[in-house]
Amino acid sequence: MNVRRATALIFCTVTLDVLPLGLMIPVLPRIVLDFAGGDTASAAQILGLFSTVWAVMQFFFSPLLGVLSDRYGRRPVILISCLGLGLDYVFMAVAPSLTLLFVGRLISGITSATIGTGFAYIADVTPEKDRARAFGLVGVAFGLGFVVGPALGGLLGGIEPRLPFWVAAAACLVNAGFGWFILPESLPPERRMAFEWKRANPVGAFRLLATHRELFGLSTVNFLGQLAHQVLPSVTVLYMGYRYGWGETHVGLTLALVGVCSAVVQGVLVGPVVARLGERRTLLIGLFCGAAGMAIYGLAPTGPLFLIGVPVMSLWGLAGPAILGLMSRLVDLSEQGQLQGANTSLTSVAGLLGPGLFAASFSLMLTSLPGAAFDLSALILLAALGVAAWATRTPPAAAPPR
Repeated sequence: MNVRRATALIFCTVTLDVLPLGLMIPVLPRIVLDFAGGDTASAAQILGLFSTVWAVMQFFFSPLLGVLSDRYGRRPVILISCLGLGLDYVFMAVAPSLTLLFVGRLISGITSATIGTGFAYIADVTPEKDRARAFGLVGVAFGLGFVVGPALGGLLGGIEPRLPFWVAAAACLVNAGFGWFILPESLPPERRMAFEWKRANPVGAFRLLATHRELFGLSTVNFLGQLAHQVLPSVTVLYMGYRYGWGETHVGLTLALVGVCSAVVQGVLVGPVVARLGERRTLLIGLFCGAAGMAIYGLAPTGPLFLIGVPVMSLWGLAGPAILGLMSRLVDLSEQGQLQGANTSLTSVAGLLGPGLFAASFSLMLTSLPGAAFDLSALILLAALGVAAWATRTPPAAAPPR
């Protein structure tokens, strides 16, 4: 299979899958607020419950879908996920009650699996030396969906609050049709692994990550990085408003700048930097830049100084593709789906722990150290840097026999 063509296909697939998630960001709170009778406090609690349930579904079902993709191939898992997500958005578009809307979010947490399976697809068709670059391009697709999605969702929601749900459903169903006619299978039958329930659950998935030192260390780095990242959706908007007095326009432009810088790093810089420095040094540099960027965010007394941290922190984007490239070398080709399912489960755990951790640090230190949440994130990334240096001090070993 042509690697560039396969990467382009997965880029389109992931973009069309993430775009609907972004479309929901500006309108879901408004709809929940209406169901809550205009009570903002109740709406906030309900949205928190929605987010928690979505992450819990990802935690339990990502390993299952990953193992299913190792057994039956990546293509059917991607197609069924896209189809299920599209039908679920139709369900949420017509949901007449908060309970049914909640059920829709629960289903979307189960079916939002194409990103991890997409990474497994890339590992199937890409030589080891080129994987970091390919993973970076898929990361651009992920970021693009979350930059374009909220902006489009806001425009559509201004016309009709439920309209973004219909557009999201159409995008997912188009994605399913696109995959049916265009996307070939990447995992040949001879490379597939028999389905086992002991592998298709979070405990079994995490057991894979503990098979040897490098993989365990890199999975720990991945978790710490995902945890540190939770500071951005948790407190950034509140922090900008409190410390710098920024309104919606300033916040929106700043977040757009963050998205553009991240896309440039992952889409343009990852390949050349990895080719020149190798995945290990790229990972270490990315983590250091992430810690430095978070520290600038937390310590900057003025808005212009805060903006200096944007290009610095965007270089953190070098770390993600590098770590995925290193981890993909440490498991057999028939286990790439299980690996990506385990990574998604780790991300969901970080999504459960991070918001409360950073919200608490922000509120407790608001008057004395308003940037405490970002400073804490910087410390977590420095810890990740130390673990990464330890875990990668020797070249990655070959995947152990199973």
